Order: sequence, then C-alpha cells, then structure tokens
Amino acid sequence: MSKQTLKVRTPQFPLYSEVRHLLQTFEGISQSAIKKMLKTIEEQTGTPRHPVDWTAPGSWIQKRLSGESAVLAQRIWQESNNEVNPRHVYGSYLFINNSGLLSDNVFGVYQITPRGQAFLDNDPKILAEIDDSEGIPQLLRILSGKTTARRRDLLPEWSDFLREHSHFGTQATIRDTLRRRMNNLVERGFVSREGVTYLITKKGLDYAEQFTQADLDQKRDVVRSIKAFNQQQMQKLSSLLAFMHQRDFEFLVLELLESMGYEDIKITKEGGSKGVEVTAFIQFGISTVPEVIHVRRYQTSTGRPALDQLHEAIARRNCLRGTLITLGRFTRECKEAALTAEALPVKLIDGKHLLQLLSQYKIGVTKQLLSLYHIDDEYFSSSNDTSSTSEN
Repeated sequence: MSKQTLKVRTPQFPLYSEVRHLLQTFEGISQSAIKKMLKTIEEQTGTPRHPVDWTAPGSWIQKRLSGESAVLAQRIWQESNNEVNPRHVYGSYLFINNSGLLSDNVFGVYQITPRGQAFLDNDPKILAEIDDSEGIPQLLRILSGKTTARRRDLLPEWSDFLREHSHFGTQATIRDTLRRRMNNLVERGFVSREGVTYLITKKGLDYAEQFTQADLDQKRDVVRSIKAFNQQQMQKLSSLLAFMHQRDFEFLVLELLESMGYEDIKITKEGGSKGVEVTAFIQFGISTVPEVIHVRRYQTSTGRPALDQLHEAIARRNCLRGTLITLGRFTRECKEAALTAEALPVKLIDGKHLLQLLSQYKIGVTKQLLSLYHIDDEYFSSSNDTSSTSEN
C-alpha cells in the first residue's frame, strides 16, 4: 500500500465554524487544562442500558464537571452562542494542533499562531493548504464526476484514496471520514444537500479547479522515483557491507559507533568475514555503561545461537548490556529471547535499522537535497486582475 503522500490526518474532521470558535476560546488557556476537560468528559461513558445524555450542555456542564474544566466547557458553550457542544470538540482540538493554528508559549499557554490568524481571516492560501492535507480536493473531484450522489456512491473512490494516502483503512473509519468532510463542504457552500443526496455547487467546482491534478500526479511520480532510487542505493549498501574487506568493515563499525556517542571503542574479537566483536562505553543517564557489540555480516536470518554468544561475551567482558547487529533479520525466537526479563539487556539492530543508522550519521552515505519548484498560480492570477483593472 503506497503512502508517498500522507493525507486525511484528522479522523474526527470538524466544521470550520467550530474551529474558529474554539481558536478564540482556547487562546490564553493552558494545553493541560484543555486536555483535562477532554479527559474528564471522555471518562463519563455510561453503559448501553444507561447512556450519558450530552445533548444539553447548559444542563450537564455543572453536574458532570467541576473547577477549571467546568469553566472552560461553559465558555465554549456560551462564546459559540450555544452552537459548539464541549462533548464533541476533540476532533477540532486534533485539527487545530495538526494544522499549527495554536502553539503553547513557555508557560504552556495557547496562543494563536500566524497560521491560526490566517485561518480566522479566511486566508485562501492557508485554507487551500489545509484542505489539500485533509483530502478535500480529492473529494470534490469525486463529486464533480457525478450528477447527484449519496455517500455510499462516493465510498469506493474515497476508500481507494484513503488506502493510498492515509493510515485509515477500516470501513467504519472510512465512512466517518467521508461523512464529516461532506458536512464541512456543505457548511462552506461547496456542496448542496437534499435529503441524503449531495451535489457539487459551482462554488465547489471553481474551488476544485485550484488544485491541478496534473501537478499532483507529477509530484507523486517524482517522489516515487526518488523513493525507488533510495531503495536501490540501500540494497547496494547492504551488498557492499556483506562483501567489503574485513579491515574496512571494522573501520566502518568503529566510525558508526563513535558517531552514535560510544567512547573507548575497542575491537576485542575479530570474526573474519562473519563480523566483529567490539566493547565500548556509552553514557546512560548520569552513568557510563560498558557494552559489548556483536556485528554479524549475515544477510540471512540471525537466530538464537548468535544471541547466546552475545550473552556469554557480556558476562566474559564484565559488561552490563549488549547490542547485536545483523545485515539480515532476526528470527522470532531470537527476538523473544532478547526480551526475557532474567537476561541482561540486549538491543537488536536488523539490517534495515543498520542502513538507517548509516544514512542518519552519513557513514558511507551522502544526502543530496533537491529543490522542487511549483508555480504560484494565485500570484499570477492576482497580477492579471491588477492589469485588467489598470487597463479599464
């Protein structure tokens, strides 16, 4: 399943009118106070036979909440002119944080960010950026290909989009993400609703045209090509590690461990083409801990015997912990044995993790930055509007 472009990040997608109310209410409130209110409400779940009724905030706030949680909930209800129910603001809270509309200062108190202010001001650029990150243009494109549609008619294409671009895959979540976004589009006038059927409006069609599918497809192709190239390079690196000269391999291991913060690194046992044993010291809290590191140049699975040898080396070298590194994978038995409470602590690093570490610390790997240019259509649109005005 492809995840080149992660979108639809907020599951309980809110109405933007609700977000604007909460942005102004949350400003000056500590994040901990908001979390406390949300947690207190969430804990009052009731039972199937005796469900909790949340339909009248004016009645339940003082009965079920106290202190600053009651005050905050009352503010949410009153300052939104009795439109925003405090019971259902968790989605907006996630959306606000995901979109960077609020940030907490050194005192842990929320302040509206420039992005948040732009959202309040209905800035087209910010709204388009956020909408794109939440799959709104794709939903409008699906709607534009239909006359009228029910939500169930939109589900197949929306499901395909989510499976490629998000972490959401269950049918219940797919239906919920669709329902909430349709409500958002209706509120903003991009979609009209009559009963259970929906129709994209001219406003919605005009808005969808801002997001050029060709550009998105080209970007996706570029990202896929880069990802494929990087995967090929990592496969090449793995092969080089397996067959490089032993002395060069030992130097690479020493260089990596040094970059990771290990000190007094010594090769205590050479393993020929099979690997190397190293002892070193690593800072762990306020203590310096001696450690044994075994590096196995196996591209196949590494099993329990290799872990047993490491445990023996830890005891023999009077160390407190160990690390087992392999170019391949660890067997299930090896992983389970490493988690045994009675044994000395051992960390397992498989081939994929090792390649990531070499890339992170730039050991035998260089990172090349590429620039991707995108034309600002809004800039040229405003320029043309100015020219037309001048001519008139």
